[in-house]
Amino acid sequence: MRKGVLDLCILRILSGGEAYTSDIIGALQSVNLLVVEGTVYPLLTRMKNSGALDYRWEESNSGPPRKYYSITKEGKKLLQALEAEWEGFVISVNSLTRS
Repeated sequence: MRKGVLDLCILRILSGGEAYTSDIIGALQSVNLLVVEGTVYPLLTRMKNSGALDYRWEESNSGPPRKYYSITKEGKKLLQALEAEWEGFVISVNSLTRS
């Protein structure tokens, strides 16, 4: 895959609506993908810089403002491409175990 599995996962999460970084990490961890902030923050920045994501700042009652990420039109196209690549990858791997 030209982009990583985490790209696909993050885009899938954000296709359901905008999310704060800790919400994204929580969603990944809830399906047993063990990730930490140090992995996710640079990935979100790269995806933002490539045009797949956008963000907005929101004031927080319990600390500094929060950055909420959302998927862009370009991100939705990327998600479709990554899902197609993922499906092809799964088919290839499954064909190895069934021969």
